[in-house]
Amino acid sequence: MTGVKFENGAIEVDARVIGGPLGIAPEEVQAALREGTITSLCERGIEEDVGSYRLSFFTAHKRLRIIVDESGALIRRSTVSSPDRPLASSFRQPGI
Repeated sequence: MTGVKFENGAIEVDARVIGGPLGIAPEEVQAALREGTITSLCERGIEEDVGSYRLSFFTAHKRLRIIVDESGALIRRSTVSSPDRPLASSFRQPGI
């Protein structure tokens, strides 16, 4: 299980799934999302990617990308980190 659920048109991601790779305690994730310290993007697959979702989570220095199918099963996960300086704005764009 990936910690990603789809219910009533909403996507729910367990805070541990987001916090661990971003280096943020799970209990701090929700507040960071509200404050904008963590931002997110959800993209629905089209054409050959129909049935998949790409969920991206960003901090100033890290990007977590999780690709799941419609059941929430993990297809791929990646993290990009830039500890010495903020990530370039291109890393906060769809499709990168």
